[in-house]
Amino acid sequence: MKYIDVAWRHDFADEPVRLVSELDELRFETRKLEFFRDGRVGFAYADIEMLDTRLGYLQCPPVDEINADPQFHVVELSAQEYERLWARYVVL
Repeated sequence: MKYIDVAWRHDFADEPVRLVSELDELRFETRKLEFFRDGRVGFAYADIEMLDTRLGYLQCPPVDEINADPQFHVVELSAQEYERLWARYVVL
């Protein structure tokens, strides 16, 4: 698994500003957190979707490709960092 933390710079009121994803070996999302300006946090995994957060249908591009777009800044996370975020924000 790979873990990425994406800052999305934009002015859309209803879109997340941070996307944190777990990617499988083919770079498809298996779990995702979305953070909104107003403090809401959505999540998705398997067939579960909260706050309209959904897993992507396409493979996630490589980090350097995403970072080539100035509206995005991506860093990789460790599995432990991702699990801490997941445990903090996902309430079932």
